[in-house]
Amino acid sequence: MRNLTLRQLRSVQAISRHGTVAAAARQIGLTAPAVTLQIKQMEDEFGVSLFDRTSDGMRLTTAGAAVLAAANTVETTLRALSDEIAAVKGVRTGTIRLGVVSTAKYFAPRLIAGFQKDYPGIEMRLKVGNRDEIVSDLKEYRLDIALMGRPPLTFPVASICFGDHPLVMIAPPDHPLAGACEIGRERLLEETFIIREQGSGTRTALEIFFGDHLDQLQARSVEMGSNETIKQAVMAGLGIAFISAHTIAFEVEMNRLAVLDVSGMPIRRKWYAVCRKERISSPVEIAFKTFLVKKGATHLPLLGRLYPAEGVEETAGRSAYSR
Repeated sequence: MRNLTLRQLRSVQAISRHGTVAAAARQIGLTAPAVTLQIKQMEDEFGVSLFDRTSDGMRLTTAGAAVLAAANTVETTLRALSDEIAAVKGVRTGTIRLGVVSTAKYFAPRLIAGFQKDYPGIEMRLKVGNRDEIVSDLKEYRLDIALMGRPPLTFPVASICFGDHPLVMIAPPDHPLAGACEIGRERLLEETFIIREQGSGTRTALEIFFGDHLDQLQARSVEMGSNETIKQAVMAGLGIAFISAHTIAFEVEMNRLAVLDVSGMPIRRKWYAVCRKERISSPVEIAFKTFLVKKGATHLPLLGRLYPAEGVEETAGRSAYSR
């Protein structure tokens, strides 16, 4: 293993990402025969195959997956070393690959702008996706930090909380429930729900809220894939929806949406910055996480006027819905 090279490890990463030698070669600037040679040298070194050659492309074997994990760790360590050397030299530069769940895209640009006022030399590469996509990218080392409502439990992560995340029920301002107080679950289940896709953290929170009434919820639900589509559907009168309060500040202010007074809501979750636990954070990542702890909450939408002061806080992976 002492003969392994960075070029060999990057060849494994590229083939895993693209599925073919030709596409991997284009990414890393080598010829296809050169990439094939890199893989053959590694397989000779280890005495096992790293890829299965299938009609659908190259697929990692168990040994190949272990090599890929090591390659990702090496790549991350080298990036951290580069940033640390820059910090020692007094240069405040570097790159952060930041992933945010789709709900966080409503405030992520403000967070980035606020951070770059203090650190103008740091480049932020932003990826927006649903929860499953962001968790997958974090697991596969394609992200340095992810902003989300619930840290994943399927692999070791380190997380810090940087702000509150209230979830509320919305309807058109002229909806019969818009002026009602203490609306119960049973009454809500008489309405049509516009809900997010499977894998969304917001949908998971809604399903937890309704508990034993999931069959009724499913029967009354229409699935849509983005917060913007859901808001437009509610404004058009197609149903009510459960959504992050951080996504609706403008529409409520313009009287295009109303927040319903539902018993047990808002559900108060938290925003977390999450990274892989075994990674060594670079100086620029540490600076960003410090910024989030100190100033992150000030860049979230000011929504106190949108919903009642009381509500339910979701903690430690469980939700208690008594007021």
